[in-house]
Amino acid sequence: MSFTHTINKLLSGKLKPVFYGLAAGLYPVFFYYSNNYALVKSYKHLLFFVCVFLLVPIVGFWIASVIFNLSFLKKFKKYLLPFLNIWVFLTLLLVCIYAGISIWYIVLTGSIAIIISLFFYNYSSKIVIFQLILAFLGLFTLIPILIKQQSFSKEWKKQPDDIASVQFKKKPNVYFIQPDGYVNPSELKKGYYKIDNSKFENFLTQNNFKIYFNFRSNYSATLPSNSAIFMMKHHYYNRGLTDEEGMDSRAIIMNDNTVLHIFKNNGYKTYFLSQGAYFLLNFPKVGYDYTNFSQKEISFISQGLSKRYPIFPNLEKIVRTDTSKPKFIFIQIFNPRHIRSFARGAVNAKVEKESWLENIDKANKEIEKTVNLILKSDPKALIFIMSDHGGYVGLNATDDFLTKTEDRDLIYSAFSSILAVHLPNNETLINYDTNLKTSVNVFRVLFSYLSENKKYLTHLQDNGSYSIIYKGATRGIYKYINDDGNIVFEKK
Repeated sequence: MSFTHTINKLLSGKLKPVFYGLAAGLYPVFFYYSNNYALVKSYKHLLFFVCVFLLVPIVGFWIASVIFNLSFLKKFKKYLLPFLNIWVFLTLLLVCIYAGISIWYIVLTGSIAIIISLFFYNYSSKIVIFQLILAFLGLFTLIPILIKQQSFSKEWKKQPDDIASVQFKKKPNVYFIQPDGYVNPSELKKGYYKIDNSKFENFLTQNNFKIYFNFRSNYSATLPSNSAIFMMKHHYYNRGLTDEEGMDSRAIIMNDNTVLHIFKNNGYKTYFLSQGAYFLLNFPKVGYDYTNFSQKEISFISQGLSKRYPIFPNLEKIVRTDTSKPKFIFIQIFNPRHIRSFARGAVNAKVEKESWLENIDKANKEIEKTVNLILKSDPKALIFIMSDHGGYVGLNATDDFLTKTEDRDLIYSAFSSILAVHLPNNETLINYDTNLKTSVNVFRVLFSYLSENKKYLTHLQDNGSYSIIYKGATRGIYKYINDDGNIVFEKK
């Protein structure tokens, strides 16, 4: 008996609904995992995909077959499974591609499924076989990703000294305000920006903030930048074993990081306030004592940027609530953001710049409102404003930055980052911040100041800025900016 004959027999027997349902959901599962592994690396996601993408179609197809077989609809049964198979397969693919669902997806895929099932139902077994072959190929795409994940070293997390057990002599409430994609004032005056942001700069100086000009991030995306910030260590994308997001970045940022452990070891109560659920999309363990939203509100398939959560009512309550413990509050603001990730249609660098300029005005208002609220109720607070990366203005899309460039202004557009620090009682970091140039070292400098111990400054990380390059050079991790702020192109 030939292999083809065996398959056709299975697809026409009692298990036909099972195979048709399995084929409809299996490839979309592998497709989504292969393209979004960092987003779905959780047991909750695995259970969701097994249930919704596989078990529901299998059981649903089976029940529908029984109903059609035992009713006046029996004469239409030959169209049923071909229709359901195509409908569910196309719908799930669209859900995976666009990270959501709408009535228009359902109508469109349903219409296509009706046409195919009516005119090509005799070829339905071949369509199912094709879907299973796609799933087989999708599995082989996923396997290297799973293997690469096992190769991801955790050695980079280890500190070179005993800073993890540092003891603070000063314990002010600490507020870390992170406006997404906010470029350093020095870069705003030149390059592809050339804007006047002096009103906001004056607001900062009038409130005793020290602005660190020419400051920049070490990585040009939110997740790798923040994982380095909160570990106070370079990961270098694990020498290229991870993609632009980095492996386990959300787990690191939300729980398993040195910074959070240090605050907790020094008796701090910790808070995470964000306008979006981006850091919690793969349901990492949350080490903060309080967040302004629950994981129950997070969708299993989402980009994490569509729904906005309020932070000011929560912040106002937290600031004004007396506690016996000092507070560390991480506040994430999703403005001005970077330009769009992928260029589509007529979108170009000029249009993207205009959009970014509108968003920086929004960011200024949100930051001013946040700072005023904090200083009004907590005048002895330690506040620092530091973005995760630059705005990418000058490019058509952030994805273009994966191609090698020698344009100094484009490189700085991606890495340039604001840093402004307000210390209690008009103190300064003058004895600690001599080599403070990039974000990976900010917490180490602050902890040296809080502990009044300069020994921790002997292990500052290098101030290089790094990027993954896919095109224009051998694929790999490259240093774009060195310790002195000069443009280089050195493979890591």
